[in-house]
Formats: sequence, structure tokens, C-alpha cells
Amino acid sequence: MNHSHDAHDLAHDLGLQHDLQVMARRLFDRRRMLGLMASGGAAALLSACGGGGDSSDSTGTGTGTGSGTGTGTDTGTGTGTGTGTGTTTTTCMVDPTETEGPYPADGSNGSRGSLVNVLSQSGVVRSDLRSSFGGMSGTAAGLPLTLNITLVNVSTNCSPLEGYAIYLWHCTREGEYSLYSTDLLNQNFLRGVQATDSNGECTFVTIFPGCYDGRWPHMHFEVFRSLNTAGSYTNKLLTSQMAMPKDVASAVYAGVSGYSASVSNLSRVSVTSDNVFGDNTSEQIAWQTPTFTGDTTNGHTATISIGIAV
Repeated sequence: MNHSHDAHDLAHDLGLQHDLQVMARRLFDRRRMLGLMASGGAAALLSACGGGGDSSDSTGTGTGTGSGTGTGTDTGTGTGTGTGTGTTTTTCMVDPTETEGPYPADGSNGSRGSLVNVLSQSGVVRSDLRSSFGGMSGTAAGLPLTLNITLVNVSTNCSPLEGYAIYLWHCTREGEYSLYSTDLLNQNFLRGVQATDSNGECTFVTIFPGCYDGRWPHMHFEVFRSLNTAGSYTNKLLTSQMAMPKDVASAVYAGVSGYSASVSNLSRVSVTSDNVFGDNTSEQIAWQTPTFTGDTTNGHTATISIGIAV
């Protein structure tokens, strides 16, 4: 006896009421499936293809969220709308350690036989570096530059570091350093310290540095855990340098008064042949180079991130 055949025939003998109930259930299931496809089909497809996962590496992270709604008709067609929000993947890297050079004024060396430590002087915590302080007077001439720095922790997905101290110093437009160059022994401008805020940010107002013979145009900096520990080089967490972009440097040196000596000095060096940046990878050099906006008339604003692992 073919039991499956008998069961099939019996189902057809249960009457119209049974058939209508079956049809109603099928219609309900069909509408429900169309609705689910419209609202969640994209997410389901991404999940099936592995696209719903998030990825990260040691230098960055990215996240995103989204939601959607959908409607369907019993003719087998459906439409759906969706909205979503997400964050752009952020990458960062630890800044390479670079030499502090011969003119740090952080207590690690001296000038003319005397120890030089500008970090111990009252008034060194300041945003505008263009004038001398602490009993010294004088102002460094040059194209104005506002430098915005963000300090991030590479160990925690580029999260901002609050309350850290950054000491910044660099040469004049003529390529000289305060407290060291013969005619600047009584000046301490173009040096200063700032603490990072809750966003890991701090700002310095200074001038665009000149290019002296044998070096790519640059700025020096040291990172300390706090303002309280920033009184001596022995407490620093990082010493490194920033590289100025070539197109900006070329325009400044050619178009702004006082930078004429930098034109020939820049022509004899490249960032890849520089004795500091030259042994870095292209990715490291890009990370160490600020992004600039502005012009040679009104000055520039530069933005850069500094990465440390804590």
C-alpha cells in the first residue's frame, strides 16, 4: 500500500474550509518573507559573504551601524529603505624616535659651557612661541604658522591621550636656534610646551621654519606624561621630528621675505636623503609630515597626529 499517496489524497478531501486556511497561511508566510527580505536581506547577504564583520590591525580601527525598514506586496515584489551611520576607519602608527639634535635646550646639553634647560623656566607653557619669555625680549620674524597636534595611543586603537605634555622647538627663518646661535644667546623664542586636552589636542602658534644647509626643513618635539614631568629630558616618552612638505616649503622660501637662503639649501637636499628622515619608510615620512592649508600671504595652518604606545 502506498501510504504517502493515500495521505496526499486525504488532504484533498478535507474540504474548502481547510483549503482556504492553507491558502491564508501561505499568503501570510509569503508576505512575512518579503518583508524580511526587504528589511534584513542586505544584512543577511553581507553576513553570508563575510561582509558583516569588522576588521582591525595594530594601527587602526573602524566601526559602523545601520538600520532599515521594508515593505512587500503579495504580487512578489518588495521595496525597502534604510538609514545607517558609521565611523571612518582610523589608522595611526608610533612615531619613530629621532635625534633631538644639538639644540634641544631640555637640560641634556649646554651652550657656551652652561647647561641650557628652557623647560625649567617660568612661562615655557604657552601656545604662541614667536616671542621670547622669562625676562628675555625679542620676536622671531617669519610666515605665521598655526600647528594643531593630536596625540594618540596606538595601543588602544588611536584613542586620544589627555593631559600629556608636548615640547616643540625649531629654527628661525634664517635657520638658527635660540639659546645656541651666537646672535640668539639671549633669546628663547620658538620654544614652548602645551598640554593635550580631552581630545588629545594642543595648538602652537609659531612661524614656518627655515631650511639650513644639510637638513630637510623640520621641527623637533618631545612628549612627556604630564606638565609636572616635563621639566627635564630624563622624563620624556618620545623624541621625534616633523618633516615640512616640499611644495609648501618651496612656496614659502620663494615667496616670503627673509627666507631667501632656504631656497638654495632646500635644492641640495631631499627628504629621502636627509640624515634623519632618510632611513624611514615612505609611510613613516607621510605620518611625520603635517597637512597644510593657507598661503604665503596670510600664513598657514598645519595639522598632524603623533602616535605613542602606552
